Amino acid sequence: MKLRNLTLALATTVALALPLASQAKDTGYLFVSSENDNAVTVLDGNTLAVVKVIPTGQRPRDMKLTADREQILVIASNDERVDVIDIATLEVVRSIDVGDDPEMFDFSRDGKLIYVSNEDDAEVSVVDIENNEIVATIEVGEEPEGILVSRDGSRLYVTSEVANMVHVIDTATNEILANVVVGNRPRRFADTPDGSEVWVTNELGASVTIIDGNSYQIKDTIAFAPQGFRSEEVTPVGITMTGDGKTAYVTLGRANHFAVVDVASRAVRDYVLVGSRAWGVTLSRDESRLIVVNGLSDDISIVDTSNNRVLRSVPVGRVPHTAVIDD
Repeated sequence: MKLRNLTLALATTVALALPLASQAKDTGYLFVSSENDNAVTVLDGNTLAVVKVIPTGQRPRDMKLTADREQILVIASNDERVDVIDIATLEVVRSIDVGDDPEMFDFSRDGKLIYVSNEDDAEVSVVDIENNEIVATIEVGEEPEGILVSRDGSRLYVTSEVANMVHVIDTATNEILANVVVGNRPRRFADTPDGSEVWVTNELGASVTIIDGNSYQIKDTIAFAPQGFRSEEVTPVGITMTGDGKTAYVTLGRANHFAVVDVASRAVRDYVLVGSRAWGVTLSRDESRLIVVNGLSDDISIVDTSNNRVLRSVPVGRVPHTAVIDD
């Protein structure tokens, strides 16, 4: 079951039975964390009906699928842990301690470690998932948030919101290789398929900075200016890129739009109106649907990427943060 079937599903409103545990992979479920509900809402990927609301630790935020796509890890910031959700049972099966005020994370390439930004401590925690152990901490700039492991696993990129900086870290030694000054209040990352470029959103700079993935020099800056908004209202945060590296989607926060960017030319092809404070963003695996998480209208927008048209807005709980698709 894929989100590409959404158009048909919306027309027919087909009710589907829940998958058996043995069929837990590729369920089509859409998971959305809600900071103020201490829960993850699970939607049927076809009907968009609520399947279950899973209680989690306090203030759930960033989420990611494990490599085997059998579990989802979700940050519970106020409980200083990561909760592990089993997709077959839709239950939290265990929790992992990850340090003070965690916000975002990424997996090592072998899936054995997670790198977690600890905002209050200005650190990144390196966590052994299986043994539930913090094996190292890396000191970075104040209020780290965005975390990205490079395609080859050799480097870790971390944003520091207060320092207006991206730290490039050697994952073999946990040493900082470079500190790159970017725009005002950098938040999150996307990278091109070949790893040659790393894009970082600048929330208070109304822009994206593009960093060379080899030299760590700034290659370019893309400014966003949707019609009718002052620059201070344009607050980019979420970003994702298509698998071919041709198109980037950037949520513009308080401007209530997302931008569609041609990666090669750096041209903004479109601004699309969505909900209030467009925040998180993710693509379905076949890239036919874009999910935009709207933090202040308490919903998600389902977007047809063939024409950038919003198909539907779906309520998902109070202050949604991140969406993950098991497709």
